Amino acid sequence: MSIPAWPVTVLIIGCGNMGGAMLTGWLRAGVPAERFTVVDPGLPEAPAGVELLRGLPMDGRVFDVMLLGVKPQALDGVAPALTALAGPDTVVLSILAGVELASLSLRFAQARGILRVMPNLSAAVGKSPMGVAAMGLDHAARDSAMAWLAPLGAPEWVAEELFDAVTALAGCGPAFVYRFIDALAAGGVALGLDSDQSLRLAQATVDGAAALAASSPTPPGELARRVASPGGSTQAGLDVLDADAALARLIAATMAAARDRNAEMGAAARGAAA
Repeated sequence: MSIPAWPVTVLIIGCGNMGGAMLTGWLRAGVPAERFTVVDPGLPEAPAGVELLRGLPMDGRVFDVMLLGVKPQALDGVAPALTALAGPDTVVLSILAGVELASLSLRFAQARGILRVMPNLSAAVGKSPMGVAAMGLDHAARDSAMAWLAPLGAPEWVAEELFDAVTALAGCGPAFVYRFIDALAAGGVALGLDSDQSLRLAQATVDGAAALAASSPTPPGELARRVASPGGSTQAGLDVLDADAALARLIAATMAAARDRNAEMGAAARGAAA
């Protein structure tokens, strides 16, 4: 993958789990470390070559992109100080769950444009799905933004009214998958396997199944059917998962809870900006 020419300078405000995963993904793809400046008073150290500041840069520098990686509830505490850094040459890139483009534009009215992105931690290995929405960017700038995000995984334009759903699926989804891996491993232990061995087998099982599902034109439901033989052991297990749509209902309820919480945070952000 070629290294995008834009942005040349990136300011990351808050480099926690998600911001750190994105930074790792860009560096892993070969983006020069010198392009990045991180502002985070609590980060022990930054990757080699990345400038780490404990406070906002006050030397008049202009950044092509300012990535907001703080917690959503902390936005109003930092936004006033960031306004001077988000001028007409700067795109504000937000990964803040629930904070909408309109709310961001009120806080950063002078910015070149606003980019809202919902990634997940798989960005660190270039495997993150990403919902993307924008405000104030022309077609060329939108294309440049997608090229910039591509080293992190698979960015897709999404209507902003669907961002709560995207967050529940692509943003929160890895946590739900990790819980499933834990459950598989615990199930193996309950059947007598050593805990370490059971975890290795569970991780390898999910890794292989996900790789096949991603590369196969066959829908996952059909792949499951092909694993199972009528009256066999796999079918016996599927019968438990499928009884009364138990798994489907559990996942639907899980995602609805995540979506609804994201919507609540968005409403709080709108109220604060009003």
